[in-house]
Amino acid sequence: MKPGTPFIVEVNPRIPRRLSRLSELADNLWYAWDRPTRTLFARLHPGLWDAVNHNPKAFLKRVDEERLTEAAEDHIFLGNYNRVLSAFDTYMSEPLRRDVPLELKPGDLIAYFCAEFGYHESFPIYSGGLGILAGDHCKAASDLRLPFIAVGLLYRQGYFSQRIDNDGNQIATYTDSEFDDLPVHPALTEEGHEIHIQIELPGRKVEVKVWEARIGHVRLCLLDTDLPGNRAEDRYITHQLYGGDKHTRIQQEIILGVGGIRALEQLGVKPTAYHINEGHAAFLVLERIRRKVSRGLSFQAALEVVAANTVFTTHTPVPAGHDHFAEDMIWDYFSQCCNELSVSREEFMKLGGAGHGQDFNMTKLALHGSRHHNGVSRVHGGVSSHILSDMWPQVRPEESPMDYITNGVHVASFLAQEWQELFDNKLGYEWRRRLTDLKFWEKIESIPDHHFWSVHQALKAQMLHSVHHRVTLQHGRNHGSEAHLERMLKHANPLDPNVLTIGFARRFATYKRATLMFENMDWLRAIISDSERPVLFIFAGKAHPADTPGQELIRRIHEISRWPEFEGKLLMVEGYDLGLARRLVSGCDVWLNNPIYPLEASGTSGMKAAMNGVLNLSVTDGWWDEGYDGSNGWAIKPAPEYFDDARRNRDDSRDLYEILQDQVIPMYYRRHELGFSSEWVRMAKRSITTLLPRFNATRMVTQYVNKFYGPASRQWRRYSENGFAAGQSVAAWKAKVSHAWGGVSLRRVDEPVKRLGFGESMHLRVAAHLNGLAPEDVRVEILVGRASKQGQDRDLQALPMVPDGWAGKESLFSLEMTPEMCGKLLYRVRVYPYHDMLTHPFETGLMVWL
Repeated sequence: MKPGTPFIVEVNPRIPRRLSRLSELADNLWYAWDRPTRTLFARLHPGLWDAVNHNPKAFLKRVDEERLTEAAEDHIFLGNYNRVLSAFDTYMSEPLRRDVPLELKPGDLIAYFCAEFGYHESFPIYSGGLGILAGDHCKAASDLRLPFIAVGLLYRQGYFSQRIDNDGNQIATYTDSEFDDLPVHPALTEEGHEIHIQIELPGRKVEVKVWEARIGHVRLCLLDTDLPGNRAEDRYITHQLYGGDKHTRIQQEIILGVGGIRALEQLGVKPTAYHINEGHAAFLVLERIRRKVSRGLSFQAALEVVAANTVFTTHTPVPAGHDHFAEDMIWDYFSQCCNELSVSREEFMKLGGAGHGQDFNMTKLALHGSRHHNGVSRVHGGVSSHILSDMWPQVRPEESPMDYITNGVHVASFLAQEWQELFDNKLGYEWRRRLTDLKFWEKIESIPDHHFWSVHQALKAQMLHSVHHRVTLQHGRNHGSEAHLERMLKHANPLDPNVLTIGFARRFATYKRATLMFENMDWLRAIISDSERPVLFIFAGKAHPADTPGQELIRRIHEISRWPEFEGKLLMVEGYDLGLARRLVSGCDVWLNNPIYPLEASGTSGMKAAMNGVLNLSVTDGWWDEGYDGSNGWAIKPAPEYFDDARRNRDDSRDLYEILQDQVIPMYYRRHELGFSSEWVRMAKRSITTLLPRFNATRMVTQYVNKFYGPASRQWRRYSENGFAAGQSVAAWKAKVSHAWGGVSLRRVDEPVKRLGFGESMHLRVAAHLNGLAPEDVRVEILVGRASKQGQDRDLQALPMVPDGWAGKESLFSLEMTPEMCGKLLYRVRVYPYHDMLTHPFETGLMVWL
């Protein structure tokens, strides 16, 4: 007999008045980095807390009222509740005392645009590193009390949940979020009406609802098209993070960029600096230009005004990774915008580098529409300056406007609570205010070794318990036997956390080489076959559902984990998310990272591990190229880039095996009578001492403020004065320079000096044919430095030459130069356009060398 139709009704408890502020705590993502707040909810009903994926708002809608009533009379719970409230109120109201001054003025405001934000696993609008970095950026902005608003999309489906079947196949499951369960609320006008905006798409208008969330002090504005008044396909635009086809992708990016600007206007927000975090949001440049043109500026003047206070961060180390769309598709969506800008199709397409068979590139649009650009590590900044060098064709890549700010991670989110409590006890509470003070963190050395090691072992036991639980569920669902499970988990024993445990957890993309350690299976067998020195490798991570090679890596690891000689020594754990990540980065002994150099733009998981005393074993790519100092972990020196894949993998894996067998494993098992290795603890302390203060999000965001946000806001004030007169002036000047530059040249007037004594001067004189430009339109410089054996300049110093009259139609420039170095010096002469309103001296990309 068929059962009847099921009907569902949700019965919500009434929260006792004494606990009424639980709702306030659930509505602010401050809980994402305050573990006592999360613990407060978890203790009310641990099972339900796990069932709702650690979501306080959903938890309060489903917990039994009886439990709340009992908690309201429980003095221990009330004590914890009041302590949490006190900490929350202090955080939200206490004025900040900053160690580092910030280059912002009253009235400045930063608007930060990103396609995803990863604050906590309970708010699934992120997929991976980009989103988690954006989340940490917002958290640090809140900690620093910055005037800051973030803009993104509110997805029904965030990234997928992962299961791994008995054959190692990744099973992706998407779940729709109930917005009532998320810490978001409709954005309202002063009159209390919901804020909706409209976006023009081909042949129709799409209505977009604006939502708001709070991340400590920071506002997050989220856009949603899933509204009854929209067509079915338009409701789907913001349905799934990175979902759908190319049309869905461009529509999402239009909603984010164009819609984000319109939403901020409706909210009454007037930013002085805009930050495009990766190219997805670059269409905001077009919307801002359109608005300036509608108020009377020319297209070129509007572009200068908009670019002056726009910051762009690229996270992609290869040209193919940049978002791009076919020219015809761009025209379908933006032909009307082009008309409103009063520019030709060709000129419009140049903004994205389109034409002559090239797609419209979102990175190039972002670069054309910004004057502050950066990669996310020193290596990545150099790589980006080369792959984007066509943006500044006559400027040397190392001098281009492409700068770098190395990523950082939010300490309170990823430093385990047990470490925080130890630091409170041993370093004093002030450590939270001294996150970037290198000298202060040397105090870590004074923590007794046994205290230090006991915290690590406790965290390791917690991690192993979590892994044990997940693997047991995974194994049971796949109908495995109890005997097999026991063999699999023989080294993952939370009651005996004394086996060297090496973690590898991240997105499973092929360039990250999750299977590099399997390059020489005989050597690997020999390394881990010693029963007196066992090793456990734990793998976790997701491959994009469309990335078949990435999924094959997961299958390969799963397959090898079943081989008898690797059973119990290698685990592939399913369901990677922020919760599991926090466990792994704080509980492993070693954090392994072996990407193909230089494809790791930055990497942040190793930073999280390092601040928890977990030792990095990594290729010196991304952040580790800056972090490794020889005493705080181990480095795999990458094979030369010109090697083919097979030879590179062979060389890099050899380094990995040698480090494991000769250094890592022997050091871990050189234990003294107290049961741990003093050498290991010494290196773990160095990891925290040297890396936590340098690779945290407070340092990162402070650098963004002082290097970009402050200068961008200052440029905005300069450019917006007197009806944007500066923007019009710079645009006209650039047009003049562009027209004349092809005829600019330099020639030497004097006879070069071959030798002189230290302290003596030499007089240099050049003639510049400026093709109608004035001497004040250019800067002529001597670039002097040491000559290396490779013929490259080193220790370069730029010395300006001064106008020195005319020789016919040529302008003369001269310099009395007294070298400050001995030895063979190399000097060159160059000329480039100069205007005192430029944001970067080389932003025109034009330069002529003698």
